[in-house]
Amino acid sequence: MLVRIVIGLAVTAACLGLAGRRFWWLSRLVRSGQPAPERLHRRVEPTVQAEVTEVAGQRKLLEWTVPGLAHFFTMWGFTILLFTIIEAYGDLFQPTFHIPGIGTSPVLGFIEDFFAVAVLVALVVFTVIRIKNAPARRERASRFYGSHTTAAWITLLLIFGVIATLLLYRGAQVDTTPRQFPYDNWAFASHAIGAGLSGLGAGVNGALATTFVILNVCIISGFLVFVSYSKHLHIFLAPFNVGFSRRPRALGALDKTPDMDMENVSEDTVFGAGLIEHFTWKQMLDFATCTECGRCQSVCPAWTTGKPLSPKLVILDLRDNMFASASRLLAQRAAAAGGEGQGAGTDGGATGAAASFEPVPLVPNVIEPDVLWSCTTCGSCVEQCPVDIEHVDTILDMRRYQVLMESSFPSEAGLMLRNVENQGDPWGLGQSKRTEWTQALDFEVPVVTGTIPDDVEYLYWVGCAGALDERARKQVQATARLLHRAGVSFAILGPKESCTGDPARRIGNEYLYQEQAKANIATLDGAGVKKIVATCPHCFNTLKNEYPALGGNYEVVHHAELLDHLVRAGRLTPGTGYQGTVTYHDPCYLGRHNRVFDEPRTVIDAIPGASSVEMRRCRERGFCCGAGGARMWMEESIGTRVNADRTAEAIGTGADVVSTACPYCMIMLDDAVRASGKEDDVRVLDLSQLVEESMGERVPAGADPDGQPMP
Repeated sequence: MLVRIVIGLAVTAACLGLAGRRFWWLSRLVRSGQPAPERLHRRVEPTVQAEVTEVAGQRKLLEWTVPGLAHFFTMWGFTILLFTIIEAYGDLFQPTFHIPGIGTSPVLGFIEDFFAVAVLVALVVFTVIRIKNAPARRERASRFYGSHTTAAWITLLLIFGVIATLLLYRGAQVDTTPRQFPYDNWAFASHAIGAGLSGLGAGVNGALATTFVILNVCIISGFLVFVSYSKHLHIFLAPFNVGFSRRPRALGALDKTPDMDMENVSEDTVFGAGLIEHFTWKQMLDFATCTECGRCQSVCPAWTTGKPLSPKLVILDLRDNMFASASRLLAQRAAAAGGEGQGAGTDGGATGAAASFEPVPLVPNVIEPDVLWSCTTCGSCVEQCPVDIEHVDTILDMRRYQVLMESSFPSEAGLMLRNVENQGDPWGLGQSKRTEWTQALDFEVPVVTGTIPDDVEYLYWVGCAGALDERARKQVQATARLLHRAGVSFAILGPKESCTGDPARRIGNEYLYQEQAKANIATLDGAGVKKIVATCPHCFNTLKNEYPALGGNYEVVHHAELLDHLVRAGRLTPGTGYQGTVTYHDPCYLGRHNRVFDEPRTVIDAIPGASSVEMRRCRERGFCCGAGGARMWMEESIGTRVNADRTAEAIGTGADVVSTACPYCMIMLDDAVRASGKEDDVRVLDLSQLVEESMGERVPAGADPDGQPMP
């Protein structure tokens, strides 16, 4: 009795000490990051909701049905089996120990055995999944490509060890003298093992019970240490990372809007992240929390089209750099706190030469430029991450540093930035052309010159693409005609409208974005604008979610939302002018970034002759068109073109029309349809064009943007 108490407690104490030391070191390392604005000012309700749905409910994992269920039962299995850990430690002192009040409950015995068996089944599922998706077999196609697979196998082995020793010592207890097992036959697995061991006799089973309970305690304790030093840190860190996430459901605005007061820039001013210490503590928590599951990687449009960007590998590379820089980071933190050099060891231990380790520029030493500039900021990675890592903000922070501190970015993007700065639009066509799209209308569109009239309900934010690109003009013209037909009063800014700054911000030029935003806010406020309708999801997202940080607060709706409202209210009635099949492409900045999924589909469903068919990747899993993140103005020379991949999927549905609600998407998809030679069979139409066609206006297949047959 004394021996097993000493062994169990000694191993436990040693492991708790090692794990506790590691977790304390990690907490100090994470806290060495920069402040994360507004993280601690979230409302309680969304935080609790995120914890319930993401952590307890495993919502994101359950979307991956088989592995999700396996993870669900493993997570809840270990939660329920905390009772068995209490019982195991009690058994060290008293073989007949049971939890007072509930320890002999047949229900508890059944639940414990059920989850023990469920975890074993889950381990088999995990094993099959890892063998089938082994990087050695599938290379880049494996979501485990680049992950630490050895650690995963060790984890599966340790989990098996915990469950196996648990069931074995419980089974051995069934046939000991005096009988030590407190549960009746409801503990079906334990009794089944006990029946198998009964032939060994009570004495042998008593020895086995002692041996396996000690092994159970030792494996549990060792598992704790292994978790603290491995990728499975997420077991403990995930609830914190999810709790501190600012986006339980939609991406919306970027994480932070830095102060771009260029008149008060000092030598120490840093914009973006060029060194690991420039990241916030929440971003460092992201790095440490990554599960290496590869779900982000498997849905990334850049990675799946052969480009070097893997959101997972970005996070892992930054995590490795953070750990390699730990001594320096902790020394800097100690110095800032007035205790230079104290407690800055590599693992919570001693200091030394490592504390003076020179910082490594993240780009190109840790993150290659092609990785950084491949991101479309679509948000698929953030959407799929089961622990709410925010990859996009981290990538854009590094872009900010490259653009603003190093003046290093793809050369073709330079023209776009100069055009936005000098002409107010990415194409450089100038403000004088912003009203040309209205010439094709048979009614007058008011242009705001002073204050917006009281009888005008909406300011129509046309956007650069809608005003200046020939194909996108068809979108805004159709939208304007529908609003006019529905009796919705609207006006435009015309020459006073300028780029919202979205492409500048997404490429990393935060300064230019803020200059554009401040000028637009001044224009909107000066005109007394309260309500805005926008056809471009990028403009919509910027006006609605990002301008408030700079003082621009407006009620902003997307034209898909407004059309849905008008159809529901009976102010627009789609007709039978369109007869065919439609597949809808979710724009990233309308869907994932703002959760507008149902409204466009409701409008399509209201068209009597339209039959809807979904692409395999739709709604939250919708695949990017390739234009976001300022990629619209950058060459795509690596791998397959993103728009070609998406368009092939759309054409594969057999739909007559690929519909969307974004001018960027419309341009990219139309380009790919033409490149595939399918323009005579498949048309790319905005939602508003489709509704208008159903009411009697049809654009023929193979027509150019002005409705004339292609040569």
